Amino acid sequence: MRKTINLPLLVVLSCLLLAACAIKAPQGKTPAPLKIGYSVALVNITPEKLAYAKSVGIDYLETSFQAYIDKDLNLKKSEAEITEEVQKVKATADKAGIRFWSVHMPYNQKIDLSLTDETERQKVVGLHKKVLAFCQILEPQVILFHPSYYLTPGEREQRKKQLITSSLELLPAVKAINATMVIENMLGPELMADAKRERPLCRSVEETLEIMNRLPKDIYSAVDMNHIKHPELLIRALGGRVKSIHAADGHGEKENHYFPCSGQGSNNWSAILAALEEAGYRGPFLFESAYKDEKELKECYLSLYSAYLAQRQQIKQ
Repeated sequence: MRKTINLPLLVVLSCLLLAACAIKAPQGKTPAPLKIGYSVALVNITPEKLAYAKSVGIDYLETSFQAYIDKDLNLKKSEAEITEEVQKVKATADKAGIRFWSVHMPYNQKIDLSLTDETERQKVVGLHKKVLAFCQILEPQVILFHPSYYLTPGEREQRKKQLITSSLELLPAVKAINATMVIENMLGPELMADAKRERPLCRSVEETLEIMNRLPKDIYSAVDMNHIKHPELLIRALGGRVKSIHAADGHGEKENHYFPCSGQGSNNWSAILAALEEAGYRGPFLFESAYKDEKELKECYLSLYSAYLAQRQQIKQ
């Protein structure tokens, strides 16, 4: 069989070897700042919280229905009760002037799109379709899925195939609510999480690209900046396929989710913002991180943005 050259992968490897891709020479006009979003579980959304968030410059939310699902993949309340609660949350957001950017779909060891047991996999897909009916009320632009939970060694390729099958089954349902389907990269500094478990799928630049290249072009990516060292490399490799982000700092080794302006992580935020600009990303700078007060979110982003513009100007000169 004739081998094909993976150009995005070559670009990434070149960046790693030469350490010269942090910020490229700017092209065109200065990018406008991104809007601000943050992650709040549906059950934690209140009129007071959203009114304050809007007052300090937050325009978008990511939310989740995790709290409504029990350990056996059943809804904890009736569909009518959940529908009523979701409608109230949507009215609250509308009144505050905040839009739902994304919904983070439920996940755990059992809620895994890559399960090899076909009956269990179909049960997971069915649960997601049920949750999507609630999502439609919120009118989100993006529906985000985890590719898998932790894996048993030796089944990785089969798990990839099952993820692809599940994604193909869910794509029409996501499109039916006028949303974009995205799959998030997962934490994976090395293959083995411990002696008995492999890391989830999409654990590296190379694996994320491989899986995305096996999916339809209208399934996109979400880049979690806490899950990988040098997230700018993943953003560049994916390019225009990046449709959502989770902004948090870390070292790519643990689920730290440090506040980006805390100084606790090792992310190069100017390099990340440069990569987002090159990818044409115009979604919100969506925080999935620790913070003390919502007012810190926009302040933090604007400080990162200002530092990036200053460095960008230096390169231009």
